[in-house]
Amino acid sequence: MEREAVLVGIDVGTSKVCALIGEVGRDGGLTIVGKGVVPASGLKKAVVVNIEQTVRSITGAVEHSERSSGYQIDRAFVGVGGQHVQSQNSRGAVAVSGHHREVTREDINRATEVARAVTIPSDREVLHVLPRGFIVDGQEGVKDPLGMSAIRLEIETHIVTASATAVRNLAKCVQSANVRIDELVASSLASAETVLSETERELGVAVVDIGAGTIDLALFLDGQSYKTAVLPVGGNNVTNDVAIGLKTSLQVAEELKIQHGSCDLSTVSPDEMVNVSMLGEAAGRTVSRLEICQIIEARMRETFELLRAEIRLAGDGILPAGVVLTGGAAQLGGAAALGREVLDMPVRVAGPTDVGGLTDNILNPAYSTAIGLLLWGAKSLAGGEGSRFESAPAGGAVGRVRDALRNLFP
Repeated sequence: MEREAVLVGIDVGTSKVCALIGEVGRDGGLTIVGKGVVPASGLKKAVVVNIEQTVRSITGAVEHSERSSGYQIDRAFVGVGGQHVQSQNSRGAVAVSGHHREVTREDINRATEVARAVTIPSDREVLHVLPRGFIVDGQEGVKDPLGMSAIRLEIETHIVTASATAVRNLAKCVQSANVRIDELVASSLASAETVLSETERELGVAVVDIGAGTIDLALFLDGQSYKTAVLPVGGNNVTNDVAIGLKTSLQVAEELKIQHGSCDLSTVSPDEMVNVSMLGEAAGRTVSRLEICQIIEARMRETFELLRAEIRLAGDGILPAGVVLTGGAAQLGGAAALGREVLDMPVRVAGPTDVGGLTDNILNPAYSTAIGLLLWGAKSLAGGEGSRFESAPAGGAVGRVRDALRNLFP
């Protein structure tokens, strides 16, 4: 494989920081050549609450990935999570300029700027302005209007915003680890890059990335993102419930959840017993596995009910392809079955695919965001002039990466 570029993705999550280095081939294929994963500290529900600890975590992950790859990291695509990530859809319309009345790249950019000019509070920052589709002289459903004859051009855009303070603190931590930011990417959109098929995107699908502290949600309709949101619950809530219910430590509760946990009570025998060490007791006690799973099922059912309410806000019946679960906590036994029951739609669990190289232990749902960040970068690289960079906020980090990526082409 001829190497086209080397890209870096850094997923700064509630429980872990993951830095991956990938080589992108001329055929667009991605090969992981370096990985570094360290436990995260300094973050609460994917938001920085201690800069020094977060910098240490990012630095650790970066150093591990550098050692395993032989590359030195100086820039990266960085995932943004946290409940402050929100979205809205906006339209912009312009008269087509030029005496031939043909839609040019400049017309598309002007329409995008009009769509971008929605009122966004001063304490929020625009992460993405993604085109959803175009309307040419009243004709809807146009994917690419370039070169079409027209008098009036409308664009529908999906605008993702985040708390300016949270974004600045995250950027400060990454830069303090001596890494420049190519682009900040909403974590759910990054995960979608690696777990969704084109057919699912066209039909209507939701990607639900269940992390330790948050759930990153992205809805897709007609091939494009339609809604982006973050819910402030995750796998840690399940662990906390198990710890409280069984009067044990968080560490023991996490192990019980991973080794014995399931959301599908029909598969759990009431006769199965598990040894649990108790807080303040030298000798542990024996509890039924069913008791553990009942605690887990109750919390996960509540989580899916929150998801159902959030999805319904976007409209009923808009997700024929259902929900794709990913993220570390999606690996809980029976999660898809419980999801199907509560959401009343197709649900599957998915991790990254079609990736080569150092894939030991990372081709699972916990690493969807990190690998998705590399694929996001690769797609932007391949897109050239018409890529999503053209619709993203001008200048800044995006302008820098656009220039850097263009310089890679011979």
